[in-house]
Amino acid sequence: MRHFSIGIFWRIILIMAVGVVVGYLSVQPHRSWLPISLALIAMLLLGQSLYLYVTGFNRKFIRFLESVRYSDFAIKFRADNKMGSTFQELNQQFNEVLTAFRQARAEKETNLQYLNAIVQHISTGLITFDAKGQVNLINNAALRMLGIYRLRQLSELREAHPKLFELLSQLETGVRELYNTPNDQPLAVQGTSMQLRGTWVRIVALQNIGTELQQKEVESWQNLTRVLRHEIMNSMTPIVSLVGTMRLIVNEDIEPSTSNQESVDDLKEALQTLEKRSQGMMQFVNAYRDFTTLPKPNLRQVEVRELLHDVIQFMQADLTSAGVLWTVDVGNEALSIKADADQLQQVLINLVKNALEVFTGQPSPLIKLRAFTTSDQVIIEVEDNGSGIEPEALEKIFIPFYTTKKTGSGIGLSLSRQILQQHGGQLSAISVVGQGTVFRLAF
Repeated sequence: MRHFSIGIFWRIILIMAVGVVVGYLSVQPHRSWLPISLALIAMLLLGQSLYLYVTGFNRKFIRFLESVRYSDFAIKFRADNKMGSTFQELNQQFNEVLTAFRQARAEKETNLQYLNAIVQHISTGLITFDAKGQVNLINNAALRMLGIYRLRQLSELREAHPKLFELLSQLETGVRELYNTPNDQPLAVQGTSMQLRGTWVRIVALQNIGTELQQKEVESWQNLTRVLRHEIMNSMTPIVSLVGTMRLIVNEDIEPSTSNQESVDDLKEALQTLEKRSQGMMQFVNAYRDFTTLPKPNLRQVEVRELLHDVIQFMQADLTSAGVLWTVDVGNEALSIKADADQLQQVLINLVKNALEVFTGQPSPLIKLRAFTTSDQVIIEVEDNGSGIEPEALEKIFIPFYTTKKTGSGIGLSLSRQILQQHGGQLSAISVVGQGTVFRLAF
């Protein structure tokens, strides 16, 4: 600005000097109009130069302010040689400021893209909306949890998730609520509020706690089974020992006679029955040791198609003898998962066996094994077109020792779910009475 002031100052001095010359020439007795005219022309040119000099600075400054106002940081100011070094320095300063703005905006956009990538790839669902219910942001996890492909207004949830719509409309800051989706997926819902550019915005987090609940449930049953097994074994071991001793005493020390022969025989039979039932109880308890001592999976890359074909090959004789058709569908030939092949085969074989047992006179019994991928999961499904599972029973099928079979042990499905949890996956079931059941393994 110092050079700019000097430029104005010497132009004004020149104009005043020319004005003095014009005045001096005008008062001379023998004045000549030619010098006066030339002086006036010089005075006009100097005035024009002053005008252009001042307005040139104003135009550049206004142009700079407009570029900042409209975020047009791509504009550049060229060096102005005709108007001196002052404007060259001014242009350079303007360009440096605009470059700093460009860099700041580029950095801001990079950070925004980075944060957006994080938001879209985290497993927690996020929804933000304003007081009018307009959704400003919803990430992929939230869309996947709710089974929708977009959400612009919160009111769009009324049809698919009416309870969630009411919950979000009334959710208080810091309060944690539980919501079950139509697919029986438990979601923890928690919200907070913040003021953004003068407008209140609600931020809601959706957390799928199905895996955690299943894990806690399995751990609880494992602990209960471990305690029961310990207590039963501690009680049954001396009973079996005492029964064996009593049988030995009866057989060796009591001499049967005609008067007590029947009583002695009844006592022997009772002791034998008691011993058998006690040993059977101990064997029953030992049979559930695997439920509480499941080995850790030996994880390696497993081809899903090969895994499913191995299961079908193992069960082929049973399927054929039962007259059950089967299909295997793997969307991607190269689909693979990191898992323990032996443990997963055990799970799938158990599911196929369960499917075989539900067919009760169906005209065309069919079992489908299929595998596919979603946006972030590998899914394996075992589907049958059997009689289905009653809703009351469906809620309990993964509880240890629960069974609807006359000869079932009740640990197959609970053990299968535990295996999936050790693989970092989930085992769930969907069933419609009279139409069939689908067991889903999600990794």
